[in-house]
Amino acid sequence: MTENFILALVPRAASLVLSLLAFATPALGAAPAPPAPQVEIEEDVYAFEDAKNGAGPMWCSGSTCLVRVGDQLFASGLEVVKTAKPLNNCRWVLYTRATNGWQRVRYSPLSLTREPCPVAVGADGQLFISTHPTLTNGTAGPSRPEMVAYQTGDIMAPRKSMTPEWAGTPAFTEHSYRSLAADGPRNELLLLMHSTNHWAMHWSFMDASGNWPARGEVLWPWGATYARPQPIRIAYPNVLLRNREVHVCGVSDIVEPNPEWRAFKKELTGKDWDYDFRRLFYVHSHDIRSGQWQNWVEIASREATCGWIMPGDLWLDDQGGVHLLWSERAIDERLRPRFFPQAQQSHGIYYVQIRQDVVGARRTLAVAEEGLSSEIPSAPRFQITPDGRIFVFYFVSGADASGKAVSENRLLEVLKDGTATAPVTVPMQRPMNSYFTATPRGGSPTSYTLDLLGTTVANPQKISYARIQLR
Repeated sequence: MTENFILALVPRAASLVLSLLAFATPALGAAPAPPAPQVEIEEDVYAFEDAKNGAGPMWCSGSTCLVRVGDQLFASGLEVVKTAKPLNNCRWVLYTRATNGWQRVRYSPLSLTREPCPVAVGADGQLFISTHPTLTNGTAGPSRPEMVAYQTGDIMAPRKSMTPEWAGTPAFTEHSYRSLAADGPRNELLLLMHSTNHWAMHWSFMDASGNWPARGEVLWPWGATYARPQPIRIAYPNVLLRNREVHVCGVSDIVEPNPEWRAFKKELTGKDWDYDFRRLFYVHSHDIRSGQWQNWVEIASREATCGWIMPGDLWLDDQGGVHLLWSERAIDERLRPRFFPQAQQSHGIYYVQIRQDVVGARRTLAVAEEGLSSEIPSAPRFQITPDGRIFVFYFVSGADASGKAVSENRLLEVLKDGTATAPVTVPMQRPMNSYFTATPRGGSPTSYTLDLLGTTVANPQKISYARIQLR
């Protein structure tokens, strides 16, 4: 069928189809067409205030608080309860958006909590909210993980509450550091939690029937090289569940293990503790029902110069390749004059592929290096299209070569060989510097539509939404 014949039949529809084909299926041997991102919506969802409990609406950044179901979006928010005192002085709120902007549709009337509540969605239309109500009068102490479910087609119908099942009797507190992952097509969930156990992370798997047939622990990696060897607690992980296969990538989160650095930091801050966040680890299970996990693999480290690392995103392609994103800062500049005066600062976002359990070469996607560039990249997130293309959305701050201030979002594509295209600027009126996406890790479908929920540079006390088309 010729192009002219298609256009003669249905001009507008055919034009759209042809443009999608040109975007998704370039000519044999040709490079993919670069995206021309179109910003369709930028709007506020809700305002929030500091709960003074150490957490905030973006605190569960390894999971997501935004999912898409057809033309509808659902977002969980965090609301301070003014009559309650920290640490458990918040409640979750659910918002939805169809065609007429955002509406506040559900909230937790009684349960108090500390942390934001990640969400997930299944292909059957069930919306899941991971909640963690306190068992005290609001102060620090024991909490109970729960799963609340709604039907997206009738969001005002009574909710269903479920209690995850755990191996043993773990003692959970308000500091849950929990992660929620969904296999949307299979309507299955995985919940990971911290407890007072210093040796392992707890997990519980829910099948499509709403049962919890598998549960267990993942032992933390072992820090044998520290002055005092110890387990390395992993926090803020990106988690992916597909066909009962699980992939986890998170960052070390332990009290400063270097005695000299810890003593020096106490001189600066007056505190006995300071957490490290500078070693990135990955682990996976071939079948979560078996309860068996492979060994942890260290992906990146800034241990030598007391740097900083934060997970960005994780993806599993149809060929079994694992794709990881993260941010790094080379050094803690407070320590540089005394401990490593010759070290050079850098800020970058990085990418690696893992295939058949072999870690490939690390790629630098964007970097600011001392004396060379002051455009600092951060907050990288994948956007996966239905044809399997892998885009990276991120934020850039600092200054350009002329000294002009920079504050914008950019987009690039990671190609199949691991190389990246040149970035393009996303023309947002209000750039976002911290955000969730409607990621497939939360059950949302892959899409040419990039949905974002987070904070803007212009107004960090509001949670905003943006919709961007990658046509």
